[in-house]
Amino acid sequence: MRIEHIALYVTALEAMRDFYIKYFGASSNDGYHNPKTGLKSYFLTFSDGARLELMSRPEVTDFFNPIFKSGFIHLAFSVGSKEAVDKLTAQLKDDGFEVISGPRTTGDGYYESCILDPEGNQIEITV
Repeated sequence: MRIEHIALYVTALEAMRDFYIKYFGASSNDGYHNPKTGLKSYFLTFSDGARLELMSRPEVTDFFNPIFKSGFIHLAFSVGSKEAVDKLTAQLKDDGFEVISGPRTTGDGYYESCILDPEGNQIEITV
């Protein structure tokens, strides 16, 4: 068994799609739109086959998204090396994204940094 995909409701669909394409090498389908419900979505596929569905619809609202809450907490992307973690983290910081930790080696041995995507979702960048 494997997880087929993970989905996120977003308020800025195109901006979120562009973020994952630019920084994490995702490729996107052409999108889907259901005019009856207003649902719009993109499936993003990453180099290892993992997929992320970004969805938006008119009734989705932005809300305060604390980092420490119950439920899904972050998406983790393996970039292959400490140097790649450092480079991508620096690029994201230079481009104005908030780095909330690292790069560092965690107590359980991961080399990682954590940043916030354009809608405040925590993204872990690791070896």
